[in-house]
Amino acid sequence: MGYSSHSPLARTQPVLSLAVTAGMAVEEDGAEERLPEEHHLYYQDTLFPNSTLIPVTIICILLFLVGVTGNTMTILIIQRFKDMKTTTNLYLSSMAVSDLVIFLSLPFHLYRLWRYVPWVFGDLLCRGLHYINEGCTYATILHITALSVERYLAICFPLKAKALVTKRRVRYVILALWAFALLSAGPMLVLVGVEYENGTHPDGSGAQCKHTSYGVSSGLLHTMIWVSTVYFFCPMLCLTFLYGSIGRKLWRSRSELRGPSATGRERAHRQTVRILAVVVLAFAVCWLPFHIGRNLFTHSDDYSEAELSQNFNVASMVLFYLSASINPVLYNLMSRKYRAAARRLLPLGARKRPCPAPRQLSTREDVPGSTKTFTGV
Repeated sequence: MGYSSHSPLARTQPVLSLAVTAGMAVEEDGAEERLPEEHHLYYQDTLFPNSTLIPVTIICILLFLVGVTGNTMTILIIQRFKDMKTTTNLYLSSMAVSDLVIFLSLPFHLYRLWRYVPWVFGDLLCRGLHYINEGCTYATILHITALSVERYLAICFPLKAKALVTKRRVRYVILALWAFALLSAGPMLVLVGVEYENGTHPDGSGAQCKHTSYGVSSGLLHTMIWVSTVYFFCPMLCLTFLYGSIGRKLWRSRSELRGPSATGRERAHRQTVRILAVVVLAFAVCWLPFHIGRNLFTHSDDYSEAELSQNFNVASMVLFYLSASINPVLYNLMSRKYRAAARRLLPLGARKRPCPAPRQLSTREDVPGSTKTFTGV
């Protein structure tokens, strides 16, 4: 899901790509001529002044530490403790893998901010970074959508959910989601590459990692922009319907007379839906500014608006990495089970309190209505 700046400033000074990967610009003939000369002098080596670069770098490093630590813990918690391997948590574990992979590209994107020319890491890494980021972003939103569909079935059609949703099938669904996401991102391997500015000799001094001339002239760039837009707004509409239906179902169920077990199950459903809804909201908040900004600045020829577009792109990059780091923080804040599992995982927590024996699993564990998930209580 991208983020590409199409303003004149962005065309000549590429920052962030279609995949929010701090990198590429749409090249148009005469774009440089529309910019004042002082712009070229000021941005000769870097894209932004130090007053912008230093805070952004510090924030990104903090997000890197939080994101890598939190997502690694999420994966270890779900994989290590047998009682945590529920259908819901399998999706969350796969999302954590996606977020971890995204953070592999952060050092290179910070390098691009500080020194966009030359690109010294080669053509393969240029294409690979943008492809992986695009694919992981698609995978994340597909996982969120699939997980929300599962919750919808579990709450609105519990009998069907018991028959349809099992851990084995969820694993196949996750593989299919990854395959579809990576396939959808395939054009990035052609759209991005190392090119050389103004016919400079390919000795590395003028190398830039950006949209290829073929990608722009063939219309592939604009096609991928539409793909990324569809990948965001269509799932958001779907999620709005799903959580609206879930909310109505849970609200109506409050007036029904039920036994203690049903009441406990409903409470677990509410907690799970509450956490997942916050995850969806966080994703939307992190991505919506990018899509709004792209539509506002796409065809701007005004220099002041072009400069604002570049600053908007930097903010979008920070939000991109915030989106990849925030989920474990939300789990920790909202789920007692996650906090308890984290204490069991850490050596310090294990010394303070003995690790409880894994609970005996029942046939309900494969059922999405089961409360054995760290999003449950």
